[in-house]
Amino acid sequence: MTSFLQRFYDNVTRKKTYDTDSLHTSQLKRCLTVFDLTILGIGSTLGTGTYILTGQVAHETAGPSVILSFLIAAIASILAGVCYAEFGTRAPRAGSAYTYTYVSVGEIMAFIIGWNMILEYVIGAASTARALSAYFDSLINFAMKDYFTKHFPLRSETFAPYADLFAMTLCLVITVLLIVGIKESAVLNNIFTFVNLIVIALVVVVGVTKIHVDNWKISPDEIQNLTNTTYIVGKGGFFPFGIEGTLAGAATCFYAFVGFDLVATTGEESKNPQRAIPMSICLTLIVCSVIYCSVSIVITLMVPYYLLNPDAVFPEAFRYVELPAFKYIIGAGALTGIFASLLGSLLPLPRVLYAIAADGLIFRFISWIHPRLQTPIIATILGGIAAALMALIFDLKKLVEMMSIGTLLAYSLVSISVLFLRYQPVDDPLLRSITPVSGPIYKELFRPSQTHPTVLSARITKYLITLLVLNGFILCSIQIFGSHRLAAKETGMIILFCIFIIVEIILVAAIARQPKSEKSSYFESTFHEVCVFR
Repeated sequence: MTSFLQRFYDNVTRKKTYDTDSLHTSQLKRCLTVFDLTILGIGSTLGTGTYILTGQVAHETAGPSVILSFLIAAIASILAGVCYAEFGTRAPRAGSAYTYTYVSVGEIMAFIIGWNMILEYVIGAASTARALSAYFDSLINFAMKDYFTKHFPLRSETFAPYADLFAMTLCLVITVLLIVGIKESAVLNNIFTFVNLIVIALVVVVGVTKIHVDNWKISPDEIQNLTNTTYIVGKGGFFPFGIEGTLAGAATCFYAFVGFDLVATTGEESKNPQRAIPMSICLTLIVCSVIYCSVSIVITLMVPYYLLNPDAVFPEAFRYVELPAFKYIIGAGALTGIFASLLGSLLPLPRVLYAIAADGLIFRFISWIHPRLQTPIIATILGGIAAALMALIFDLKKLVEMMSIGTLLAYSLVSISVLFLRYQPVDDPLLRSITPVSGPIYKELFRPSQTHPTVLSARITKYLITLLVLNGFILCSIQIFGSHRLAAKETGMIILFCIFIIVEIILVAAIARQPKSEKSSYFESTFHEVCVFR
């Protein structure tokens, strides 16, 4: 019985190994440049976040301080991005977080995160297809909704009110495009993304001519006199909902940056991935951060935050400044932007399926590569059909919350995986056999006796990372469940919170003191110990 459990434990914790030579070979077609990857990342990230999220957060949560919300979310996303970038240089293979977890944590966690990513991409693609369908439907006075509700109703609380055949068709069309080839898909994505960027630039340039600085200095009396609404509109000023509203807005704005991890799934299809992946991820996040902040500044200066329409922020904002015809230009940008986001949601799905199947964790036939097209056809078809079916019948509001949880889980595991890999001993028997034996173990925490990673130092790092995660979980729990007591300045709660903060700092410092692997990497993240908790 003991031997069986030991074998089972060894099987579920075994790690994927790779050598330097295998990193440069792939059955997939290497054709994507830094430019292609950057535009793919931008196209996947910009979309619903620009045209929907900005108005919702500014109107309901943060007011003009939505700019700071986006800045905070950008910093958190960059912390996640640099971890993806470093891992992308160390293991530039298809699969993104799945592959990274398999290499550094083990098989069972890789299997879990792999299926988590599949669910995330399927739900993301289906919800984006639904959003694109709804936006297009609004431009034709909801003719599709009326027709589908009449002829294809779904009388169930679980499903959507009607079967959205248009959203399903969108998923299937993009699936066919992905089968033809990733380069062709990238070209189409580039076109749509450029149209989207041009429209956003027009919004900013034209909007700057209509700004009023007083919209950031609205008094509570002015709000009470001008609004006849029953919902909470805040106290006016730059922080109408307080600092709490800004931080709550940052949590929502974080999901506007989801999509850059698409770049990491193309490790086997990019030219010189060890250079292209980190550069593309960083460029994607920088460009998207600038765009989100610029749009937020212009929109909140054009229109008082309490008058913003969260469902159609741009058209209503330009109608407010007496430029109603501009809504047609905005409509073109929204459709192309959301379409590029849909392409970005469907593109990584077959790559993750391919990576899992190639490792034998699901049916291997799914990893079959077409010899001429050099694309994973079976994985692409299965992923496209799954997304199309969900877009057809499901109302995805609750599922989107699950997608958000899955995204955060993937980001956290990649951050932890970087730590594990950074402090692993190299495959040198002489170095691996070195274990300090003199003195107590606690001295190894801040004054390691070796300059190279050893079995002992790797074990110490593993324990420290585990404690870091547990301590961070406790800190988050205190912030969530004890926020009212912290706000009331209760001495006991403040002391407890400070103790765990100090423990967190000590653990981070101890991890940073451990000897790191000197295995060469084109890109290395900074402050990677902090990236576990964004």
